[in-house]
Amino acid sequence: MFGLRSKLSLGFGGLLLIILIIGIQGIIRVNELGQSIDVILRENYRSVIACQEMKESLERMDSGVLFVLLGYETQGKAQIDAYRVKFDKAMRIEGGNITLSDEGESFSGLASSYSRYQDVLKEVTDTSMPIDERRDSYFTELFPLFQSVKESANRILQMNQQNMADANMVARDKAAKASQRMYLLLICGVGIASMFIYYTGRWILRPITTLTHSANEIAHGNLDLVVGSGSHDEMGQLARTFDAMASSLREYRRTNEAKVLNLQRATQQALEDLSAAIVVANLDGAAEVVSRAAHDAFGVEVGRRVQECKHPWIGELLERVVQSGQREQFGQGDYPVQIFVGGQERFFRPEALPVLDGFGKPTGVAFVLHDATQAKQQDELKRGLVSTVSHQLKTPLTSIRMALYLLLDDKIGPLTPKQEELLVTAREDSERLYAIVEDLLDIARIQSGRIQMDLQRVDASTLALDSIESFKAQAQGCGVTLTASIPAGLPDVQADTTRVPHVFANLLSNAIKYTSPGGSVTVAARAGNEAVWYSVTDTGCGIAPEYLPRVFEQFFRAPQQGRASGAGLGLAIAKEIVTAHGGEIFAESDLGSGSTFSFSLRQAEHVAASEKHT
Repeated sequence: MFGLRSKLSLGFGGLLLIILIIGIQGIIRVNELGQSIDVILRENYRSVIACQEMKESLERMDSGVLFVLLGYETQGKAQIDAYRVKFDKAMRIEGGNITLSDEGESFSGLASSYSRYQDVLKEVTDTSMPIDERRDSYFTELFPLFQSVKESANRILQMNQQNMADANMVARDKAAKASQRMYLLLICGVGIASMFIYYTGRWILRPITTLTHSANEIAHGNLDLVVGSGSHDEMGQLARTFDAMASSLREYRRTNEAKVLNLQRATQQALEDLSAAIVVANLDGAAEVVSRAAHDAFGVEVGRRVQECKHPWIGELLERVVQSGQREQFGQGDYPVQIFVGGQERFFRPEALPVLDGFGKPTGVAFVLHDATQAKQQDELKRGLVSTVSHQLKTPLTSIRMALYLLLDDKIGPLTPKQEELLVTAREDSERLYAIVEDLLDIARIQSGRIQMDLQRVDASTLALDSIESFKAQAQGCGVTLTASIPAGLPDVQADTTRVPHVFANLLSNAIKYTSPGGSVTVAARAGNEAVWYSVTDTGCGIAPEYLPRVFEQFFRAPQQGRASGAGLGLAIAKEIVTAHGGEIFAESDLGSGSTFSFSLRQAEHVAASEKHT
């Protein structure tokens, strides 16, 4: 009984033999054609090129003679000498490549004419002779010799070209005969190869096709399939091994399904006991795991697509994660989602992250909906407490300030120098405390919405340049260079012209304050997709990376800023103003290399378009 190796050897050996026969015949015919072409190139092509070179050189020499006769002796003789060398070289090549019967006689005539041409050429170019005699010699002797040499070269050229044409016809005849033989061999080879392919298919391909079909069935979950084979070769052994593998997979599936079912039940039970709202969905959005909190708050059910729930932003978040393959958050601010559950107001911070398999490819999306209701309530309580305390402090603080001013104006009586020094210090601290109270009240008003932004269409360049103008004197006094990089043609922005300058003032004052003399502060602007971005960059001391995330918190001051840096409310107010405009603000810095504070204002055109759309 033939084994698989014997069958393959027989099938592929026959095909190899056919290929060898056709290949050898092809090589023989190609060599014959190559020899014919070589004869053409060896016998005639060099002569053709040499004759063309002689004709061209002769014409250039004749042009040089005319230059000499016209009075340009130097140029003419130089041209004659240059092309005489080329002519001699070409004539030597032709003399050494005479292959035709009449070619030798024509070449002898060419050489004789050229020799006489050289003799007459010397007389015509001899400037010691009278010009009239040289001209007569040119037309009576030199020019006829020129034509004779040229005709001889042309005759040799035509001889070789005709011989090339004849050789080409011979080569074509050989090529046609070679093609006929190759077609015959090809037809025979195709017939024999078809026979080998047929029997190889019966011996090898048909069992492989059966195994491939069985593998596809198993891939689609049909583990009950039995291949079976009556063959005793390697293919039969493979079929029996395949059946054994399918049997092992059936047993594994039964065991694995039980484990997965138990794990799913345990996971679902654990999620139902969690207070966090968690949803795990596949890439199409079908929810596979849903916690009780997610079901109660967002109406998501197992088996249903998250896009079908009553909150469309869940579907948007799913699409963003699928496209980016990274963790994504929804909305801006600390409490982006507000819903009512059981008649109670709740706040959530949604985020989603991809679920990856062992190869790092996403297989689903996990939604984690953080309940921020308690944090929101605590924030509002803190905000209300700060607002109340600040308001209550404002009235007695005003009385203290007024009393200090009266004392310093000597309204009550004269003061000693020590008393005046103490009162001045108290007045400065009271003014600083009053500014802190005002800042706290401003933050409270903006956060509570009691201060409405008077949004207007404003020229983006003018808004920045006007804010810079008032700080030029301060920068000059501190030895800091203040520059603006504001391009022309920026789109208009939607801004409150009384509040945005406060943002610029805070950023510029900080930049100048923390930049050493000789440093620089640069204000720049650029147009984004839907907003205009402003930035204030300084070359000051910078901020350590661990403090960057907290620079916009109330009362936060970086340790290296010192006591004179203020109460730490300026950046918090700037952030509230920018946020109220629908923009963003962030900081970038390297310790010792300066800082860059950037914020955005929405473009007026996009604001108008969005309002019209809604």
